Amino acid sequence: PRLRTAGMATNDLTNASVLVLGGSGALGSRIARQLAERGARLTLAGRSPERLDTVATTIGGCATTIADLAIADDATVAVEAAIEAHGRIDGIVNAAGVVAFGPLASTSPSVIDEVIAVDLTGPLHVYRQAVPRMDGGFIVNITGIVATMPTAGMATYSAAKAGLAAATVALARELRREGITVIDARPPHTETGLVTRSIAGDAPKLPTGLDPDRVTARIVAGIESGERVLEPDSF
Repeated sequence: PRLRTAGMATNDLTNASVLVLGGSGALGSRIARQLAERGARLTLAGRSPERLDTVATTIGGCATTIADLAIADDATVAVEAAIEAHGRIDGIVNAAGVVAFGPLASTSPSVIDEVIAVDLTGPLHVYRQAVPRMDGGFIVNITGIVATMPTAGMATYSAAKAGLAAATVALARELRREGITVIDARPPHTETGLVTRSIAGDAPKLPTGLDPDRVTARIVAGIESGERVLEPDSF
């Protein structure tokens, strides 16, 4: 059955068709695994076919699709892959993202464009394609604590995540009557290794982050309970 949510209604993930953007990443793959354990049918989207195949093989029964959020047309590719694999799309988890460090004045235009495309406009293209095909369900954006606490040396990343958080609020209001729950997950710094994969600059020294398994469990619990905002202090 298709997911129907309203207010704090719970989401039964059994047989739900869920598209996981960034499904081969440290957090996306963990979320995918926990969703699968709850009976969801998954489509994993990402940029690396090798990493996608590895995750899909580990979990078992996942569809995969190559999709780059920096390319607007790939939004259609991702959504259609989920519908082709499972006949419908009930949920989307946006666990994709890139980060760059350094003063804005020394950040190249191409880096600014990539961060904004992957972290902000790319997901919006996916939702624009997916929402008309959904009958209830949920959308999750992992914006992180930086969405409300912008950080020096991360101006573009902070702007992208803050923009995504604002879009999440607006989308939640737009889709309330459609029975689609839109969730903003704002975990503090988490040990996913993202800071070591910066597309520009070097990360500042950061305190030890949260255990990604703990963050994953909290996000999946938030999906099941229909919460709309997962604040940093709830992780």
